[in-house]
Amino acid sequence: MSTRGLFVTGTDTGVGKTVIACALVRSLAARGERVGVMKPIASGAVRTREGLRNEDALALMEAANVALPYARVNPYCFEPPISPHIAAKEAMIDIDIGMIRAEYAAIQAISDRVIVEGAGGWFAPIGERDSMADLARALEAAALLVVGLRLGCLNHAELTYRAIGSSGVAFAGWIANALSEPLEREAENLATLERRLGAAPLAVVRHAPALARTLRLDAAAARLAAHP
Repeated sequence: MSTRGLFVTGTDTGVGKTVIACALVRSLAARGERVGVMKPIASGAVRTREGLRNEDALALMEAANVALPYARVNPYCFEPPISPHIAAKEAMIDIDIGMIRAEYAAIQAISDRVIVEGAGGWFAPIGERDSMADLARALEAAALLVVGLRLGCLNHAELTYRAIGSSGVAFAGWIANALSEPLEREAENLATLERRLGAAPLAVVRHAPALARTLRLDAAAARLAAHP
C-alpha cells in the first residue's frame, strides 16, 4: 500500500477532517518531507479580492511546506455551504475528475507526499453520477478515515470502511476524533471500532479547539510514513 497520496475522508461532515489532515501535514513536514495539499472541491467560501476562498483549503495551505497557488489546491470552490453537486449545478459547472487528477499530478511532481481532503463523507455526490469515492479512486490515493466519536459512529464507521473496500481503494487506517460532546462509554466504543475496522486507531484526538492550528500527530505520521 502506498500512502504517498492520502485521501482524508470522514464518517460524516463536521467530524474534524480538516483538523486531522492539517495535523498530519505538519507532522510529515516536521519529518523532512515535502508535503503538498489539496482540497479538490469545497462548498462554503467567502469572497475576497483574489476570488472565492474556502477556510479548510486555506488551513491546509498554511500547514503545508510546498507552496502552491490557491487554484491548484482548490480547483472547485463554491460559495454556498451546501452539497457540492447542488452548488456545482447552481453555478452551471460540471466537476471534471480528470482535471482534478491533472492538478493532483502536478502537486505530486514537486512533493514527497500529497494530503487530499475530501468534502463530506465517502459517497458525498459531486455530480449526477460521481461521488467522493470516484475521486479517491481516480487519484489512486489510500483512504484515511476520520471517525467522529459520537452516537452513531459505530454504524457510520463500519459502513464507510466497507464502502472504501468495495470501491477498490486502499485503506490506510483510521483516526478517532473526540468532538465537543463527550461520547458515553468511549473506551467500549473505541474497542468495538478497533474490532470492526480491523486495526487500532492511528491516533485518538481530544477535543481542543484552541490547539487546532498547531496540533501534530507525530506517531500517526510515523506509522503512515513507514509504508513504502
